[in-house]
Amino acid sequence: QGQLVESGGGLVQAGGSLRLSCKPSRIILSEFWSSTMGWYRQAPGKERELVASITDGGNTIYADSVKGRFAISKDNSRKTMYLQMNSLKPEDTGDYYCRRQSRSGDDYWGQGIQVTVSS
Repeated sequence: QGQLVESGGGLVQAGGSLRLSCKPSRIILSEFWSSTMGWYRQAPGKERELVASITDGGNTIYADSVKGRFAISKDNSRKTMYLQMNSLKPEDTGDYYCRRQSRSGDDYWGQGIQVTVSS
């Protein structure tokens, strides 16, 4: 139930787009839709930072640096969370981590997926 499977990273040119996916393994639907989920990133030599998060009610938070370019969403029917990243910049480069926080206080992290934006 704790494993988070991330996909969609890779190398893209500046101005391009990527869509990251995060799917918890062996999770029941009620546990998924009631969770707060988010994406964090860590650039080389920097601390991990919040990129975007979404609550069970659909409320979203974005880092100022990605507002207007990134969109986070949850598809309950697929039990998958997405991060659509548009107009990518070299400073978006880093390892992106999926996080799920359950209502009971459990906290799960994915292993991370690499995103590289070339100038």
